[in-house]
Amino acid sequence: MLSTTGLPQGAVPKLERPGPLRDRVYEALLELITTRALQPGQHLVESELAGHLGVSRQPVREALQRLSTEGWVDLRPAQGAFVHEPTEEEADQLLTVRTLLEAEAARLAAANAGSAGITTLEELCAQGESAVDADDVDGAVALNARLHAKVMELAGNTVLAELAAQVDRRVRWYYTPVARQRGHQSWAEHRELIAAIADRDEQRATQVMRAHTEHTRKMYHEREK
Repeated sequence: MLSTTGLPQGAVPKLERPGPLRDRVYEALLELITTRALQPGQHLVESELAGHLGVSRQPVREALQRLSTEGWVDLRPAQGAFVHEPTEEEADQLLTVRTLLEAEAARLAAANAGSAGITTLEELCAQGESAVDADDVDGAVALNARLHAKVMELAGNTVLAELAAQVDRRVRWYYTPVARQRGHQSWAEHRELIAAIADRDEQRATQVMRAHTEHTRKMYHEREK
């Protein structure tokens, strides 16, 4: 059984100040879970987490309670806290919803994006390709999230963006295990998407984004476990 002992060097984020300590501990733990520095099924020991983060056990306990409520952590009687292990059905449902949201965002971005926004997408795509070349999985995952967030921003629909933000962390969680496998193909699809947005081709942008997100969903289910 894995415990929190032995977190990868440099994996523990620095706690940002100011702000309530419990909130900062929550954000730090959620980042560790999202990036899979803390793996699904891993035992979360309060004293060890407190030591890693340089805090007392109380804010860690409060953060774990909140993470449990949100489905990131499982609290088991007489055993303790464990990172939630998502089922295939959970992943499928989340990634299906993501496809719906992202496809509509792509359509709206094609209708609304200006030249500055398109330039930003191209810059993010180039950075993502460089991260893949360097085998920087964490960097590629972060840049993937930033590019998709930019498309959502360019869509100009606040409600759509709020809904997408609710699933963004979990999308990153599911994407991380397949990021290396998706590799350059994912960024080639991004290039195709950006071209459709630049051409103001709403139908093509929708189709490309739907296919792009479906490729990720399919690969997640086919990944090596």
